[in-house]
Amino acid sequence: MAARRMSLTPELVARCWREVEDAGPDPDATHLDDSDYGAMLDELRPELPVAEPLWLFGYGSLIWKPEIDHVEERVAVARGWHRSFCMNMTRWRGTKDSPGLMMALDRGGQCMGVAFRLADGDRRQQLDKLFRREMTLKPTSYKPRLLGLASDVGPLKALAFVINRKGLTYAGPLDDHEVVGRLATSCGHWGSGADYLYNTVKNLEERGIHDRHLWRLQRLVAERITASKP
Repeated sequence: MAARRMSLTPELVARCWREVEDAGPDPDATHLDDSDYGAMLDELRPELPVAEPLWLFGYGSLIWKPEIDHVEERVAVARGWHRSFCMNMTRWRGTKDSPGLMMALDRGGQCMGVAFRLADGDRRQQLDKLFRREMTLKPTSYKPRLLGLASDVGPLKALAFVINRKGLTYAGPLDDHEVVGRLATSCGHWGSGADYLYNTVKNLEERGIHDRHLWRLQRLVAERITASKP
């Protein structure tokens, strides 16, 4: 089967880039410290499988930028959860003046993504690195949670970062018009919302994962960029 051609292209993504200086951590927010990370790791430890490999479920940027040592990856499905652009970004891929959006897993539906089997070694050290990458604020944007996944070679359990609806960055359910507008216009020192969407869809498609909602969003974002930045 011929590969689908995305409407959102690198050329359109490039139109959204602009030089943005990193404003640094929000001085008005409370940030996690070493004791907070230690407490979260202690709380999660009893739930982790002792005699089985540890897997991590990627559904967004973890797929194309895992930054973890892993020895295997599998396409897998998390049922009862779906990708949602429900996280406000005032840094990284947005600013306070023009907030961006990033995805998280939220309740309902199902999500096909990639499970990464972590390399054998010090689990606490590996998880500490992940926690510090994914969670910085109090209350946290994500909750680490062990999910049951289905794959072609059988079920497995994987750690996933799901949205914390009580977290500081939770944007709530947004309609496509709002999501498209923010993805097509937001940019931070890490890049634009369009770049984030493009890389996610591209890497999902390369693994044979077709997310119909994201596919529609990339088309709408492409149309928005074309209309506003000819």
